[in-house]
Amino acid sequence: MQISFLKDLATLRNPRSKFTFVNYLKSKNRLVAFTNLSTFLPLREEYNDYMTWCASHFEQDVQYGQETISVSPTENRKGPIQSWKVVSRNVETNETSIVTARSVVVAIGGKPRIPPALSTGGLDCRIVHSSLYSTAVPRILTDTYKAHDVAVIGGGQSAAEIFNDLQSRYPNSYITLYTGASALKPSDDSPFVNEVFDPERVDTFYDLPTESRQKTNWSDKATNYGVVRPELLDHMYEKMYHQRLHEPDQSKWQYKIVPWREVIGFENCSNRRLRLKLKNTSNGETSTSDSSFDLAMLGTGYERNGHETLLEPTRHLLQENRYTVQRDYRLMFRKDAVADNCGIWLQGCCEDSHGLSDTLLSILAVRGGEMVDSIFPMQSLGRPGAAKL
Repeated sequence: MQISFLKDLATLRNPRSKFTFVNYLKSKNRLVAFTNLSTFLPLREEYNDYMTWCASHFEQDVQYGQETISVSPTENRKGPIQSWKVVSRNVETNETSIVTARSVVVAIGGKPRIPPALSTGGLDCRIVHSSLYSTAVPRILTDTYKAHDVAVIGGGQSAAEIFNDLQSRYPNSYITLYTGASALKPSDDSPFVNEVFDPERVDTFYDLPTESRQKTNWSDKATNYGVVRPELLDHMYEKMYHQRLHEPDQSKWQYKIVPWREVIGFENCSNRRLRLKLKNTSNGETSTSDSSFDLAMLGTGYERNGHETLLEPTRHLLQENRYTVQRDYRLMFRKDAVADNCGIWLQGCCEDSHGLSDTLLSILAVRGGEMVDSIFPMQSLGRPGAAKL
């Protein structure tokens, strides 16, 4: 992980909650052993198990395997909207179902950002987004000792991690990373810069004019976008240096990092492989990759606009026809269009109004409490920090 275990689902809101990462470790009899690691950064595998453990406490309240199709206002011809109709589809049976609710929280996460020229997937879908890495790669590259050729596209943490992990999973394979930047760049996670992810910073950011928000997000971009943790960069460079030590001819290297290259397309080869079409970002020249590949992994990030499609039936109720939210993440509708005790809250797609931390774990615990207090104001009235879970 790239974040302190203290920034879990509960600690920053209520350190005494039973859903803290520390309590999870205690329940698994690993608390003492974890302290011996002397780290704030848990393994991804362990953090995934922590979140699964938290979710297990609410199984009776969750319907898995349901894809939400739309959220629309229920009919009300005599006044403001009083409730919402939520339509979902069972992903196994394709059966649709409808529920009605006064309060709806939309927290659907990001959807893979796939360049249009690569969206067709190639032969047997051999162009795969990083979000499917752990499941798709073992299915496509079944022989771990075969000399596969794999391309990794992107210059951020996901691309770097995949580039590094493939070397361990497939030790005889040839891995090439393409990035449009001049070099892989380190993330800025120094203490002062990390304060941009403090929950208190959300208030400051939200109160800024729109132009200042945009400038602030741009200036803080090096904390999260298109950057790699310095420790991983050091590890990668050391491996590259070992190649240079034993083989001066870079064309023969097993692992390559190619800067100044944007992947703009691909062509299928006769041997069920892919060859990539490249553009030199420094001069605009186009070319084709020297090698053909068994697989191309996309570390190209995520889009955070899925809520707009989901909420399209509510657009006519919006202020200025835009999905903007109040400080408490409540969607802003036209005056008197929606009843005060009815609303929609957005989570994880408010970076423009609430800052870069909105898509990250940093403020998740505090934000969850704020949203609960907003949805249930009467229960929270007069009780600071009312959300205690």
